[in-house]
Amino acid sequence: MGTDTVRTEPAGEAAGRRREQRGWYFYDWACSVYSTSVLTVFLGPYLTSVAESAADADGFVHPLGVPVRAGAFFAYSVSLSVIVAVLVMPLVGAAADRTGRKKPLLGTAAYTGAAATAGMFLLDGDRYLLGGALLVVANAAQSVAMMLYNSYLPQIAAPEERDAVSSRGWAFGYAAGSLVLVADLILYTAHDSFGLSESEAVRICLASAGLWWGAFALVPLRRLRDRPRAAPRAALPGRRQLAATLRDMRRHPLTLAFLLAYLVYNDGIQTVISQASVYGSEELGLGQSTLIVAVLLVQVLAVAGALALGRLARRYGAKRTILGSLIAWTLTLAAGYFLPAGAPEWFFALAAGIGLVLGGSQALSRSLFSHLVPPGKEAEYFAAYEMSDRGMSWLGPLLFGLTYQLTGSYRDAIISLVAFFVIGFLLLARVPVGRAIRDAGNPVPERI
Repeated sequence: MGTDTVRTEPAGEAAGRRREQRGWYFYDWACSVYSTSVLTVFLGPYLTSVAESAADADGFVHPLGVPVRAGAFFAYSVSLSVIVAVLVMPLVGAAADRTGRKKPLLGTAAYTGAAATAGMFLLDGDRYLLGGALLVVANAAQSVAMMLYNSYLPQIAAPEERDAVSSRGWAFGYAAGSLVLVADLILYTAHDSFGLSESEAVRICLASAGLWWGAFALVPLRRLRDRPRAAPRAALPGRRQLAATLRDMRRHPLTLAFLLAYLVYNDGIQTVISQASVYGSEELGLGQSTLIVAVLLVQVLAVAGALALGRLARRYGAKRTILGSLIAWTLTLAAGYFLPAGAPEWFFALAAGIGLVLGGSQALSRSLFSHLVPPGKEAEYFAAYEMSDRGMSWLGPLLFGLTYQLTGSYRDAIISLVAFFVIGFLLLARVPVGRAIRDAGNPVPERI
């Protein structure tokens, strides 16, 4: 199983492998609408407004008796969802590798997240606790499903084609996000003509993302195939399994070094994605329609950016291309601090900068890591990767929320995230990826 399995397949099975790749792309098509329409555009501002309607005279809500500024409730909910995912992903990943039956686990996680997202239609009035609970379930389920989805990459793509396959997957996702955002924009801006209130239009946009997710998840679940192990490993209790995975990963310190770098810089990426709409609405005073157009611009340019950075990786290698994208992230985010309020054209310029580097930095990080995974342990190692991707991304939202709570300024909160890109760049630059690939027992591509 793993990379060597793909390389030694008979030529007659190439068509079947390509069919799996096409099915694999469609999970990005299915679930990226949640990341775009729900997490990036609608839920942050809407859940914040619901929390504010339930707040006391001082602007605080009190979930479980804990005083929380209403403006920080969404960021804290994202952090909690990530902590839940951290506890679940290593166990699911180990079970997938132990049995070779990833597809039932992928289906369970995908439909749990889709159902929670569809349930957001019920989020109205002052039901901020319901919104927080559904967000925790949906976001944690999305993290588990993405871990399983990513772990298919070494099995369905040969080493020399992984950058391209990974980039196409991200491009599919951003294309779906763009398509649905156009429909959302029409519904939201013309909600009166549809006989809907603004709140009803937002809740329909939230719930429809769950329906989209569930409908298109059927395609990869039909086309991807399980690869049962010849001798399944014995199951371990949760704590012992997590300890065993960590012990095995310590045998590959360079893989861990890459994960540390990725943990840091991707924490910044994920926080920008989840908090940008809150920054635009609360600090810059931009309307929901402006935010939707900005995110749509990000989605459209991310399709081109993912494919363009994939081509650059073929020429300069994935590591150098990622390092270049981190420089662009740093400059773009720093510029965001100085954006004038009430000026949508400057916010659109910021969105364009983000879009051009967003898809490529994520796609190439995924494909680069796939070379660092020992064959036969894809899901276990991608569980650790997903902890870095979403699972450990509670630090950024927590820093964002704490900075806002202490200063009352979203500008201070957004500029605090620059540290993640600078430190991540320095850590990644020190990783000898060629040696890391050899140490994992995989062939080193010509350019990496």
